[in-house]
Amino acid sequence: MWRILLALPLILSGTAHAQELTLLGGGLKESGTNYSSTVWAFEYQQPLKEHVAASFSWLNEGHVPGHHRDGQSVQIWGRTNVFDRRLSLAVGVGPYRYFDTTVSCAGGGYANIHGWGTVASLGATWYTGSRWLYQMRFNRIVARNSINTSALMFGIGYQLEPVSERGPQVAAPRKLEKTTTDEITVFLGQTIVNSYYSQRDSARAIEYRHGLGRFVDVTLGVLNEGDPRLVRRTGVTAQIWGVREVLASDRLLLGIGFGPYLAVDKYRTHVQSEGGDSKFSWIFTATAAYRLSEHWNARVSWNRINTNYNRDTDVLLLGAGYRY
Repeated sequence: MWRILLALPLILSGTAHAQELTLLGGGLKESGTNYSSTVWAFEYQQPLKEHVAASFSWLNEGHVPGHHRDGQSVQIWGRTNVFDRRLSLAVGVGPYRYFDTTVSCAGGGYANIHGWGTVASLGATWYTGSRWLYQMRFNRIVARNSINTSALMFGIGYQLEPVSERGPQVAAPRKLEKTTTDEITVFLGQTIVNSYYSQRDSARAIEYRHGLGRFVDVTLGVLNEGDPRLVRRTGVTAQIWGVREVLASDRLLLGIGFGPYLAVDKYRTHVQSEGGDSKFSWIFTATAAYRLSEHWNARVSWNRINTNYNRDTDVLLLGAGYRY
């Protein structure tokens, strides 16, 4: 996870400012079997030079028998632009941090398995002349301690800056000020347990955010995950973030963060290692905020809680924040 986080300055601090957001979906097949599934991905990409780009993506590989796997990846891309820059052909590679809900070795339950793999991609992107773009992509994921998969996806994307010419944009003003000053945000949302039954309950949180630099924030928060049957956690989060303003108006902000989560889980079971104690876990978050006025903004956050006792959760939060 630290490898992904340390790659953020490369993505966020380049001279290019013409970011792209792309939503992809398609089909996936597990290597060595006939098992298949749907697959989808959400990607943020930023050019670094004419023929080099970097991306961060959240990939969901669907449900093949015995595996419900998703994860995050940072990739470096080499590309060439043809047909008067209408078509961009690219090859990308990078680390893949996966979270796999699979059958427990003890039997009769599930396990949350975490690990590292490699994702290699081939992509073809058609630029329309407006901000909209269309992409076809092939992904190959190899993970030593998990399944290997191949996926074919089609996506629709949007360039977040005004386009001056057809094709991927590569030049823009350099950012000089901090993305964030100080901010307090109150959240409400939902907790989803990463099990085969996806137990759910309401969640709530409060967060203080402070900007350390142009592209770096830190946060301190309190999170209550509710009572979705298998967990009853409340704890303190601390995260470091890579952040950046996008769109010409600088009203939309995107960021990803990672840090420790110290919680008390009041859920108790007959298994000695589960529930009832203080638990040290990790939290990984993708966030987007929109500035409504000088002091107020709306924020949505997707949190993944990464535990060592098979109680991973997704916590989806929507909040209102005050900046000062």
